[in-house]
Amino acid sequence: MAELKELIQKYLPQVLEHRRHIHAHPELTGQEKETAAYIAQVLRDMGLKPVENVGGYGVVALIEGKNPGKVVGLRADIDALPLTECTGLPYASQNPGVAHSCGHDTHAAMLLGAAYVLNELRDQFDGTVKLIFQPAEEDPMASGAKKMIEAGVLENPHVDGVFGQHVWPQYEVGKVAVRNGAMMASSDRFFITVKGKSSHGSAPENGIDAIAISAQVISALQNIVSRNVSPLDSAVVTIGKITGGNRYNVIADTVKMEGTCRNLNPAVRKQMPARIENIVKGVSEGMGGSYEFQYFMGYSPTVNDPKQFELVCEAIKETQGEDALVIPASSALGGEDFSFYCEKVPSAFIWLGCRDPKMPLDKLVPIHNGGFAPMEEALPIGMEVMVTSALKFLAQ
Repeated sequence: MAELKELIQKYLPQVLEHRRHIHAHPELTGQEKETAAYIAQVLRDMGLKPVENVGGYGVVALIEGKNPGKVVGLRADIDALPLTECTGLPYASQNPGVAHSCGHDTHAAMLLGAAYVLNELRDQFDGTVKLIFQPAEEDPMASGAKKMIEAGVLENPHVDGVFGQHVWPQYEVGKVAVRNGAMMASSDRFFITVKGKSSHGSAPENGIDAIAISAQVISALQNIVSRNVSPLDSAVVTIGKITGGNRYNVIADTVKMEGTCRNLNPAVRKQMPARIENIVKGVSEGMGGSYEFQYFMGYSPTVNDPKQFELVCEAIKETQGEDALVIPASSALGGEDFSFYCEKVPSAFIWLGCRDPKMPLDKLVPIHNGGFAPMEEALPIGMEVMVTSALKFLAQ
C-alpha cells in the first residue's frame, strides 16, 4: 500500500499535465482524433504498444504481468460536450463551444495514471490489464462502448471483468460511492414531429396550430410517469428540445421535439415507446393534426456485479479508509454506456467524489454545466481505487 501511494505521487504531476492538456483541447463525440492520438503517444512513451482506431477513435493497450492469468479491463471515456466553458480555469477549453463539462478529461488522465503505476508494478502481479480509452460516450445513438465491443475490445485476450468510474460532484473529495446492482439508468431517445396547417396568425380557425398541439403533448406526456409507472419504480420522460414556427404572425404547421426516457426496470422500459406514441397520436389527431414518431433504445441500465461490488468496497476501504465508502440509497437516472460492458462481463462502476468539501451541496455546479470544475485532489484517489481494484481482481 505504501509503495502504491508513493508511485501515485511520483506520477501525479504528469497525470495533472495530461488532464489539463486534454481539458484544454476537447473534442465532440465521434471527433476525438487528436485526443486519441495524444493518449496513444503517452502510452507509447511508457513503452506500451497501443492499438488505435478501435470502434472509432478508441485506444487499447495491454500491461502484461509476470505470469499469465486473468484479464481485467480499466475503462475511461474521452469525448466532450457541445457546451461553452465558463470555469475561468487557466487551462480552459481552447475550442469554442466544446467543453469537458462531464469530466471525461479527468477519467482519461486517471487511467493514464493507473497505467503508469501498473506498468511499474508489472513484475508484481500475474495476469493482464487491458486499458480501454473509449470515445463516444455522450451519444446513446452512437455508443462508443458498443462499437468497441463489436470491434473485439473484450477479446484477444478475453476480458474477465471491467472497472470504470465517473467524477461525481454530489460527493465531496475523499468520498467514493458504489452500489450493488443498478447504479445508473437506461437512456433512450425519441423524436416527435407534430404536423398541422399554417394560416395567418389573426385567423387561427383557418389553420391547425402545431404549437398548440405540442404544448398539449408535452403536458400529457408527464402523466406517463405519474399515472402509468408504479411509484415504486423510477422513470423520467423529458422533452429537451423543441423547434417550430417561422414567423410571429403565422400559425405553425410543424413542430419538432426531441426527448429522453430514463428508467431502471426493464419491464417499464419496454412499455415506454408504445405509451409515448399513444399519447402523441391521441393528442395530435384529436386536435386535427398528424404526427411522426421515432424511438431509439440507447444505453441499458448500468448494473454492478455483486462480487465486483464487494471487491471495490474492499479497495475503497483499504486505500481511503472506512469513512470514504458511500453506499447510495438510490440509483441515478443518468445514463452511461459502461452498461454494455456490464452486460458482457462481471463489472463495477463507481462515483468519485470531486466537490470542494467547503462547498454546500445546494451550491454545487453539476456535470453537463459549463462551469463544472472537479477538484484535481480527486484524481489520485480515483487512480488508487482503480489500481487496487484491478490488482485485487487479478489476484482472485
